[in-house]
Amino acid sequence: MEELILKLKEEIIEILNLEGMKPEDIDADAPLFGEGLGLDSIDALELIVLMEKSYGIKLKDPNQGKEIFKSIKVMAEYIAENRTK
Repeated sequence: MEELILKLKEEIIEILNLEGMKPEDIDADAPLFGEGLGLDSIDALELIVLMEKSYGIKLKDPNQGKEIFKSIKVMAEYIAENRTK
């Protein structure tokens, strides 16, 4: 799981252009939206695309995103259980 969490941190930094950030700067348990990384709805769309392209996971219900994108750790757990790639 740690390997997947690190990979997700790297991918999120890359796709969201979080310049100057390193994977170790991101707390896996911190919220992705609001206080934590402070992501917004556009970033959420990027995360959905990332999950589809990299892990073959298509969200059927957009409201799922609120639960899945709580933190990188929650996201990694969901990917580990549902990935097709």
